[in-house]
Amino acid sequence: MKVLVLGGGGREHALVWKLRQSPRITQLVCAPGNGGIADDAEVAPADVKSLDSIVSLANRLQPDLTVVGPELPLTLGVVDEFTRRGWPIFGPTQAASRLELSKSFAKEFLQRHHIPTAHFAICDSMDQVRSALGHFHTPVVVKADGLAAGKGVVIARSKEEAASTAAEMLSGRMVGDAGARVVLEECLEGDELSFLVFSDGERVAPLVAAQDHKRVGDGDTGPNTGGMGAYSTPELLDSGMRDWLLNHVARPVVAGMKAEGTEFKGVLYCGLMMTARGPMVLEFNCRFGDPETQPILMRLESD
Repeated sequence: MKVLVLGGGGREHALVWKLRQSPRITQLVCAPGNGGIADDAEVAPADVKSLDSIVSLANRLQPDLTVVGPELPLTLGVVDEFTRRGWPIFGPTQAASRLELSKSFAKEFLQRHHIPTAHFAICDSMDQVRSALGHFHTPVVVKADGLAAGKGVVIARSKEEAASTAAEMLSGRMVGDAGARVVLEECLEGDELSFLVFSDGERVAPLVAAQDHKRVGDGDTGPNTGGMGAYSTPELLDSGMRDWLLNHVARPVVAGMKAEGTEFKGVLYCGLMMTARGPMVLEFNCRFGDPETQPILMRLESD
């Protein structure tokens, strides 16, 4: 079996490390890969920001399975294109990837399907921001609607800071087009948890949980990043809470997407805050987390 992994970071190295343990795999290729990945798999030149480049490589390799690491190929429609060509690929379609691509879409989806999440407001202008802020206590979380490489979230300690942050996002100065719309959100308190499941569009199968640490500075200080590090231990999630998350978050998401005409197949990453009111969904990712994939796959014993 020939497998192609798209990406070139620590997440993809973890995927390659795990995949190469399978006796079913005879050839493992990672594109573009990196120096470390080259020790565990063949690396092939490809620009994962270009759908044409990915398709050209796959057409040459003819992989039996492609595994998508980063989010950008998903938003470009790599799954749709591979499926159209009859090439097996693991990941959600471009339409299903809206759960990650647009925070406003995700928040409204959660609201429609009664999945617990923080109080929020969606704003396309500063007039809407100023009006909405009257319904929030401080601190207020300001989020860019689009993809911002983990850097589109600011916890504003005052309404003035929230307004100025929103203005920077909406103007395009802070995160470019990703900030053309912003989401204001109540600031939840508790421990963050990353809960990932596999889905075939109907059923879900859970992986172990992990905790990601995003702040750039020591002592959980400074701005958010895509992730400074993560760990996974059995104590993070007991079987009772795992079942609760499956029944009240993961399964309703998959069922809701199917009911709305867009099956979700691939990895659903549920970013949660474990609050005194219970678990609340902060965000979704439609692919393996980075860096969470590294400790999660270290604990995975099956093929």
